[in-house]
Amino acid sequence: MALITIFTTPKPFTNPQIATIQRNALANWQALGPDVAVIVLGDEAGAAEAAAEFGALHLPEVARNQEGTPLISDLFNQARQHADSPLLAYVNADILLLPDFVETARQVANQCKNFLVVGQRWDLDVTEPLVFESGWDEALRQRAQQLAKLHPPAGSDYFIFPREAYHEMPKFAIGRAGWDNWMIYHARRKGWATVDATQDIFIIHQNHDYSHLPNGQPHYKLPETFENIRRAGGRMITRFLLTDCSEQIEKGQIVRKPLTWKRFWREVEIFPLVGLHSRGLGWLSYAIFHPRNAYREAREWLTARSDLNSHNTIRSNNKES
Repeated sequence: MALITIFTTPKPFTNPQIATIQRNALANWQALGPDVAVIVLGDEAGAAEAAAEFGALHLPEVARNQEGTPLISDLFNQARQHADSPLLAYVNADILLLPDFVETARQVANQCKNFLVVGQRWDLDVTEPLVFESGWDEALRQRAQQLAKLHPPAGSDYFIFPREAYHEMPKFAIGRAGWDNWMIYHARRKGWATVDATQDIFIIHQNHDYSHLPNGQPHYKLPETFENIRRAGGRMITRFLLTDCSEQIEKGQIVRKPLTWKRFWREVEIFPLVGLHSRGLGWLSYAIFHPRNAYREAREWLTARSDLNSHNTIRSNNKES
């Protein structure tokens, strides 16, 4: 039985650059050995063939939103149903992993019952198919250390957690902003060990453009991102970043994150949300620390509410007439 099941939903393999990147990722995950099982979800072009080539379980049917984008909640539920490993990991289909991914997951599981593991990535230009022969891990690490750049702690490309976690999730669209922030918020709110593994897990993101997205726009500019933010509970929740992890792992040991002045005030800000579980007090704290953002979001909420009331009034009048 595998220790950890990696699950993902790829983009269509029709774009040559995207196809190369995703095939590299699947080949890389296969090279991690018997402790890792892989599930590929979705019926995008080329997904079934790639899954079969690299020994992954393929689950073609996934729930989608009106735009046809897969829903995170269904991906997580299906992975849980079909995996027999104690740990699950959602990983973006453009990410390369090293053996420290598996070993760190094992170390965290030995020290904690309930947890979420996340971390920063290294951005690297990869344009060619990669071969994972003997010594591939050290060669890949050296290449990334020489050429890659550490991505800011503003996004998450992998999530490691026990299979019992995250049973209930909003219907987020995959590949759009907001849901990864909610993952960290939810773990903090539940009181789980929320572990920043940047020091111990070295992951590599294969750079690509946004030509696969509508109008070639970055994901954070798409309407589905704003819907993700709404489903998460607003910007006060989707501001949770990797810097909001409560712990970090260093050389295999989980320790509390150092308390700087900046971190102290951030903990004060989010305490009503994660400590008191109060959305009302959370909004008040958010407004105190981020008055401009709170004002803008309040106006957007009032506008949306007014539009909804007007729509309901029109429908009611039409029925009466």
